[in-house]
Amino acid sequence: MKAKVAVMLSGNGTTMSSLLFHSRLPGCPYEIVLVASNVPEARGLKIAEAEGIATFAHSHRGMEREAHEAVMDQALRDAGTEYIALAGYMRVLTAGFVDKWAGRMLNTHPSLLPKYKGLHTHQRAIEAGDTHGGCSVHVVTAELDGGPLLGQVPVHILPDDTPDTLSARVLMAEYQLYPRMLADYVGRERSPEWLVACVRERAMALPDADEVASHGMPCFGIVKGKKFAYVSLDHHGDGKTALLVNISGPDEQAQLIENDPDRFYRPAYFGDGWIAIRLDLGGNDWDDIGEWLQRSWRSVAPRKLTSLLGVADEF
Repeated sequence: MKAKVAVMLSGNGTTMSSLLFHSRLPGCPYEIVLVASNVPEARGLKIAEAEGIATFAHSHRGMEREAHEAVMDQALRDAGTEYIALAGYMRVLTAGFVDKWAGRMLNTHPSLLPKYKGLHTHQRAIEAGDTHGGCSVHVVTAELDGGPLLGQVPVHILPDDTPDTLSARVLMAEYQLYPRMLADYVGRERSPEWLVACVRERAMALPDADEVASHGMPCFGIVKGKKFAYVSLDHHGDGKTALLVNISGPDEQAQLIENDPDRFYRPAYFGDGWIAIRLDLGGNDWDDIGEWLQRSWRSVAPRKLTSLLGVADEF
């Protein structure tokens, strides 16, 4: 199953095109499900339509920023978007919009961040006497061009470079870098190693937790006590990566599976007191996963430990 990516743009769509055509290479872990724009006449929309990609456009003119973002956000969600790739989207996004897509929105910037955030990056690099310009791909946060870096490509500045000539070469580097960084970033959420690491971080943060291997699965329990979580990795060839945690019993198990049969299932050999939660579908709410782990931990932890955790929660 490929990650569903929406591209937001305001112009010609060349960067979007690099992402789109990369998505059609064998093994690419993402697909473009929507190209959205605040400029209805943007050429990038026409390119997407010609390639059979759904498009959405809504002008921001005459609208409050938050109201326009709400319209865009709804279109993104209606398309089933899991990740957003900004590709020349010429609107500063509010912190509220960014928070809704925290950790799921990427952008490319034409400088070697943290140098030259904002505009006129090539001119600033040339004027500073830098030997290299370049491009960066980063996770979007509320800080302009300040999110975690995923990758960079340096581009040598020639003695006779102008901002335009340097820009043209940096764009070529960007077209190589952005699709690869997007693929790597969305692909990790379906990587068993990354998923286990995310579970481990949360499980081992619980008091007196330890990890062992059990039946070929990472297993978390209380030191010298009962187990509260397993990570099932293609168990008996089922092709799934799932978190197994304790629940109250068969009624809760049946209700969870009925409400979301794609994500929840009854784990083989574990009985009615456990539920399996698919981790390899993407879109994991890791705060929710942490709560499942803590609840399961509480169900087996001795009272002296649960009381300590209760005191810690108060602070």
